[in-house]
Amino acid sequence: MDRLGGLASAISGSDGAPDIDLAEVLKPVGEAHGLANPFYTDTGIFAAERENLFFSTWSAIGFDKDVPELGSMHPVRFHGVPLVIVRGKDGVVRVFENVCRHRGIKLVETARKTSVIRCPYHAWTYGLDGRLRATPHVGGPGIHEHERICADTHSLNAVRSHVFLGVVFVNMSGDAPDFDDHASTLLGRWSDFAGQRLYTAPDSGFSLSVASNWKLAVENYCESYHLPFIHPGLNSYSRLEDHYNIEAPGAFSGQGTTVYNPQLDADGRRFQDFPDLPEKWDKAAEYVALYPNVLLGVHRDHVFAMILMPQDIARTQENVAIYYADAAMTDTAQADLRARNAAAWRAIFEEDIGVVERMQQGRAGRAFDGGVFSPVMDGPTHCFHRWAAERFTGGRAPA
Repeated sequence: MDRLGGLASAISGSDGAPDIDLAEVLKPVGEAHGLANPFYTDTGIFAAERENLFFSTWSAIGFDKDVPELGSMHPVRFHGVPLVIVRGKDGVVRVFENVCRHRGIKLVETARKTSVIRCPYHAWTYGLDGRLRATPHVGGPGIHEHERICADTHSLNAVRSHVFLGVVFVNMSGDAPDFDDHASTLLGRWSDFAGQRLYTAPDSGFSLSVASNWKLAVENYCESYHLPFIHPGLNSYSRLEDHYNIEAPGAFSGQGTTVYNPQLDADGRRFQDFPDLPEKWDKAAEYVALYPNVLLGVHRDHVFAMILMPQDIARTQENVAIYYADAAMTDTAQADLRARNAAAWRAIFEEDIGVVERMQQGRAGRAFDGGVFSPVMDGPTHCFHRWAAERFTGGRAPA
């Protein structure tokens, strides 16, 4: 079934759902309507998004800090699929289906450190590279091998993964372009940060629960239009007029500022900058949504990522991690600065919660047609809507 057929099937399974004209979303920003209400309220469409918007491309599931040491394991449930992030003995972060190849039991229940992955059911044992290592009594009592059970064909199912700016991405379908090709435009735009080492601490992250569809969080993050009204504190020094739109159709969109100048300490203490950055980053900072579900921010002295994990059609968990440019920034002497920085970002993100939750509530309006876009201010948000519509229609307007 193609994407358009999958969408039609999803909609047809919802009694009374209005017709959805994605051709209106695919129009230029000044003429387009946004995604219609069912994209935020219809469980059939939410289910169809799993393949169309998440599994067929590179999506974020966690952070490399979730597996800080060799042997660290971190289980994740991603759109219903049990996964486990593992840092191997070679230091490489890998992702596997969190499922034993014998009888399909979930292997890892909680984050922990180990030397092997042992099934709690029949003790089949896997290395941190996913390879099947031991099959106790598989050939009968005391017989631990059998010619029909081969390690090469019964190792853990690996999931394509890649780490970028501390974020662990996966391609569930296995057939997306390599990550470097997929994100080539953003990698080029942020090439000054390529190869930079990142450092974090346990206090440099937090999670928020939002009673809204995940797409509304993306839409809100993309644009600076709401700054004077929702973020008056931020807007007092990084004003609306200090921001610019960022649009990379089919890939990412967001905004940037030309006046980044954090005031975290009255004595003038500050975080160490990333080395060898061009002068433009002295005041610039950029914030983009890398579709589908990761919101990134880069600054001269730290980067952050927010991963949007849809829990259901109207509930999203936002997981945030902050990374710094120098290992010294993670020691106890800098704990107060880190706390202030994390608190500042948390306060900003919490200010957004009310509006995205009220937008979700507004999607119950029967006459709302997806809304319109400001041709000047809403380009980044329309860019995201168009990407979603294109992934459902294969880039063509539905008949």
